[in-house]
Amino acid sequence: MKSLQLIFLSLLSGLLLGCSWYFNLSFFIFVGFVPLLFIEDYFSSNKSLIKRSSLKLWALSYLSFLTWNLIVTWWVVNASFGGALMAFIANSLLMSWVFLIFHKLKLTYKSVWILIPIYLAWEHGHTLWDISWTWLTLGNVFAYHPNWIQWYEFTGVSGGSLWVLGVNVFIFQLIRQKQVATFLSKPIYQLAALIMLPMLISFGILFYRTTTLTKKGKGEPCVIVQPNLDPYNDKFYIEFSEQFLNMLNQVRGKITNETRYLVLPETFMINDMNEDHLEDYEEINWFKDSLLKAFPKLNIITGGSTYKFYKTKAEASLTARLDLNSNMYYDMYNTAILLNTDGVSFYHKSKLVPGVEKMPFPLILKPLEKLAINLQGTVGSLGIQKDRTNLTCNNGIKVAPIICYESVYGDYCTGYARNGANLVAIVTNDGWWGNTPGYKQHLNYARLRAIELRKQIVRSANTGVSAFINEFGDIQQATEYEQKAVMTVNTKSNDIRTFFSKMGDLIAYSAILFSTCLLLFRIYLKFKK
Repeated sequence: MKSLQLIFLSLLSGLLLGCSWYFNLSFFIFVGFVPLLFIEDYFSSNKSLIKRSSLKLWALSYLSFLTWNLIVTWWVVNASFGGALMAFIANSLLMSWVFLIFHKLKLTYKSVWILIPIYLAWEHGHTLWDISWTWLTLGNVFAYHPNWIQWYEFTGVSGGSLWVLGVNVFIFQLIRQKQVATFLSKPIYQLAALIMLPMLISFGILFYRTTTLTKKGKGEPCVIVQPNLDPYNDKFYIEFSEQFLNMLNQVRGKITNETRYLVLPETFMINDMNEDHLEDYEEINWFKDSLLKAFPKLNIITGGSTYKFYKTKAEASLTARLDLNSNMYYDMYNTAILLNTDGVSFYHKSKLVPGVEKMPFPLILKPLEKLAINLQGTVGSLGIQKDRTNLTCNNGIKVAPIICYESVYGDYCTGYARNGANLVAIVTNDGWWGNTPGYKQHLNYARLRAIELRKQIVRSANTGVSAFINEFGDIQQATEYEQKAVMTVNTKSNDIRTFFSKMGDLIAYSAILFSTCLLLFRIYLKFKK
C-alpha cells in the first residue's frame, strides 16, 4: 500500500468510530476497526516491513484514535482548552500503545482474535487508575439504543465492547480471506447472526423483565429540580440564600404530604461546610425550618461542598491540604447530602475528574495540585471515600447517590447495589460544556446504569437535562436543555440484584487474566530464544 492509502484507511477508521457515537449511526461501530485492522495486517504480513513497522503502525493508529477522540469529545474544550488538548493527546496515545501491543502479540500468536482480550483488558484497566477517561468505552456506544442491550444486566458495558470487537474481527477476516459473500451465502448468515442474535436476546429479556419488574415496588412521588444557573457566571457568584429562595419558589405547590423525595443538583449548597458541625450551618437549618418542618416525611437529596479536619498529620490522606491558620490538615469533598427528620448523612464523590477535581498520582505530583483546572466549587485535589455507601431515607429506602462523572463507571456503580441500593439518584452539573453533545452523552450513559442495576434513576442537573429513567433505560420524563424546571415523577424502588451487580465485570476480569497470560508467555518465549 502507498502512504496515502494507509493514511486514508487510518482516517476512515477514526471517522467510522467517531460517527457511531451520534444517533442513528451506531451501526458504523461494527466496521470501525476494520480499516485499522487492514493497516495492521499490511505490516504484519509483509516480512520486509515487520522490523520497521512499529513506528509507522503506531503513527497511523494514533491518527485513527485521535480522530475518534476529537469527533466524540471535542466539546471538552468549552470547559478548558488546555485540559481538552491533554485529554485528546493522552487518550489517543494510550489507545495507540494498546493497538501496538496487540500487533506485537499477533506476530507471536498469529491470530487477529487476540485484539478482543487485549482491548477489553485495556478498557477496564483504564477505569482504575488516576488518569481514567472512559468516555469512549466501546460498550457505551449503545446508550442511545437500550433495547439492543438489555443483557447488560449480566455483562455490563464490557459485553457491548465484546460484541463490537467480535463483529469487527469477523468482518475483517471475511474480507481478508476473500470469502464469497453473496446474499444467501453462509458467511452472510453468520454475520447476520452475530449482529442480530444479541438484539433478539435483548428483546426477549425486555419482554420477561417488563412482565415481572413492573409489578415490583411501591410507587412514591419524587420532585426533581433543575435550577438552570450558568456555572461560569451565576452558580458560584449568586448568594446561596437567593438560590435557596428561588428553589422554594420552584417547588411551591409541587411538594405534598405524599412526596417522599426532593432531588437537587450537584453542589447545590455552594458554601463549604465542616462535616463535624453540619447541623449547625444555617443552610442546613433553612431546609429544616421550611421544607422538613412542613413535610416531615420528605427526604432531601442535594449536592454540597464539605471538608473534614484531621487531628494529626499522620491521619491525613494523600489529598489533604494544610490550613495555614490552624496548621491542621483537611480534605475537601464533593458531597451528596441527605436531609430528613432523622438528621444529616452524606457520601463523598470518589470517581473524580482528572485535572479538575484531582491531581493524578498524588504521591508523586502532590506539589502540582494547584495547577488543577479551576471550575469553581470543587477545585484542586479532593478527598474520596473507600466504599460506595448509600443514603438511607426515613422510609427505609436506600438511595445510591451517584455524583456526576461517577455515572460513567458501570463496575464502580455495582458497589452501591451490593450495599443494598433500592433507587439511584444522580446529581450533576452539565453546564460546563454548553449546548453540545457532551451533556447528551452524559445523560444517555445513565441509561446503561439503569439496565445494569435494574434500578430507576432520578437525575437532577443544575444545567443540562434532568430526567427520570426506568429500569429498562427508557427516559420517561426529561427537561429541556437550559430550562428552569421542576418534575414530579412516581418512583418505584426494588431490591433486585442483577448478575452484573453481584458478580461485577466478569468479562473484563477474564480478559485481564487472559491478556496477562499472553504477555507473560511471549516474554517467556523471548527469553527462551
